[in-house]
Amino acid sequence: MTDLLDKETDFSNMIDARLSRRSFLMGTAAVGAGAFLALNPVAKAIAANIDSKLLNFMQVPASTSDTVIVPKGYSISNLMSWGDPIFTNAPAFNANGKQDSTAQAMQFGDNTDGMSVFPLSKDHAILAVNNEYTNYEYLFDHQGKAMTADDVKKAQAALGVTVVELVRKDGKWIMDPKGKVNRRITANTEMHVTGPAAGHDLLKTKADPTGKKVLGTINNCSNGHTPWGTYLTCEENFNGFFGAEEEVALDDNYKRYGVEATQSKYQWHNFDERFDLAKNPNEPNRFGWIVEIDPKDPTSTPLKRTALGRFKHENAAFVINDDGHAVVYLGDDERGEHIYKFVSKHKYQAGNDSTNRQLLEEGTLYVAKFNMHADKLEGDGEWIELTYGKNGLTKENGFNSQAEVMIFARKAATQVSATTMDRPEWIAVHPDNKHVFCTLTNNKNRGVKEGQDVGGPNPRAENHYGQIVRWMPTNGNHADNTFKWDLYLIAGNPTVHKGDLYAGSANINEDNMFNSPDGIGFDKAGRLWIQTDGNYSNEGDFAGQGNNQMLCGDPMTGEVRRFLTGPIGSEVTGLTFSEDQKTMFVGIQHPSGHFPAGGDNKPRSTIVAITKDDGGVVGS
Repeated sequence: MTDLLDKETDFSNMIDARLSRRSFLMGTAAVGAGAFLALNPVAKAIAANIDSKLLNFMQVPASTSDTVIVPKGYSISNLMSWGDPIFTNAPAFNANGKQDSTAQAMQFGDNTDGMSVFPLSKDHAILAVNNEYTNYEYLFDHQGKAMTADDVKKAQAALGVTVVELVRKDGKWIMDPKGKVNRRITANTEMHVTGPAAGHDLLKTKADPTGKKVLGTINNCSNGHTPWGTYLTCEENFNGFFGAEEEVALDDNYKRYGVEATQSKYQWHNFDERFDLAKNPNEPNRFGWIVEIDPKDPTSTPLKRTALGRFKHENAAFVINDDGHAVVYLGDDERGEHIYKFVSKHKYQAGNDSTNRQLLEEGTLYVAKFNMHADKLEGDGEWIELTYGKNGLTKENGFNSQAEVMIFARKAATQVSATTMDRPEWIAVHPDNKHVFCTLTNNKNRGVKEGQDVGGPNPRAENHYGQIVRWMPTNGNHADNTFKWDLYLIAGNPTVHKGDLYAGSANINEDNMFNSPDGIGFDKAGRLWIQTDGNYSNEGDFAGQGNNQMLCGDPMTGEVRRFLTGPIGSEVTGLTFSEDQKTMFVGIQHPSGHFPAGGDNKPRSTIVAITKDDGGVVGS
């Protein structure tokens, strides 16, 4: 099968599967022109039950086993697990939990998440990968019950980003501990702050009176990468690492980000005063940003890009607009939060990477408002500018500068009446550069909490299954302030629920059902890979769905097939490909059984490499 969209099947000119309320309630598999028909005059109807030309593998069944399962004709190898040495002089992993911080700083970090491959040659590449957080029950022999100062340093060394070189030998990619760019970026790595918030009083601390030098990046969830070869890592639930032993008065700006003056389960504030809110109340403002890293230069200083706003960043979906502006789509992963878009002030210049590296320094941040039309699962929307002095972002409403608009981007989004979403997580741009997809993982607060009304792209109260929304910018222009949207799918359980939205959309059935779509990404051919991080109890509302999994969807037909199932207790997260698309790298985070070694071994987050036995492109 072809791996490129030819003119006849160009996604921009094909039907976009509209999931109307009628089709959900009647359980039909038909798709129609929907919201995008006027923009796709050459579109033709394709039924969701017609075999996709993109999905050329046999679907695997749901699983509750403690292993990774892929379709027949595919093989798996373990690329790298938590604790593996990434330098030749690093100690080997020891499962006893007694290795110190020095050892962890030279080993692969914990809880692998978003990642990107940067090709160097046919058989040589760089892998940059996030290490989101730690599991104290596995990290320490005392399971976090007798913490010391070095234990905190060890935990801090397990977070951040790991950069390693990969080489392909005998058709198999392996990590090279001799790699010249191998590097660990942790909670104690020096970083520079750039953009409108750099040097602002709210970012100044005793250790950094300039407000421009920050130590570390934490809770690195998903990621992005730029055309000029840099890696974007996203700081998500940073709030959990801060605490206080004494009473500290915190205003609503702290509470909006979940920062509390209580005993943190990670206990960093007991040994590192940076994370003690009583001593350093501004330190939380220095986290929650997008961080740009040069993976090819191990001596480079990471840059916190404040022009992209401060919130719980999930990932950063990058696209160069037709007019040359860099556009980055951003999700804020919390129930009732928002979707954002950054548009650079200056334009991309092909071949001029020194200039391009400044594109994330200046620009305009927008937040999405999805207009909801009664009883419809499609509509239009607009991007609202978050610029000081506009749209009510003034002193009268609690903002004193553009820096404060960025530092308190969530408050700014509320001020302009942006749409509250069902946990907006990963965002991915289709290879045609005209369609954007975003996972809305779940939201138990929908229809329950004030400001989280049911409707539009969030059509279910107490939503515990999730959905995927997509939009098309007007005239294919990502810098335009308007767009059309619909829903690619609504996850559900048709074996438990009948005749309503909780059964899921027409392209969800008892063979491919799942809950909580999280990670997504496109390959070059336009296959949409969907990873889940949800309820794996296999009971009640989730009966028959098994462990977390990875599916593959055809955006042209609406068809979805299950490609992979993860081991017990794991989240399937992180997705990237070798340049030739013949190896897929997938992250298995926080397994709770005995994966990957089996037996009675301690579970370890692991990156697996998936290849097709005939040497072909994955998915083809």
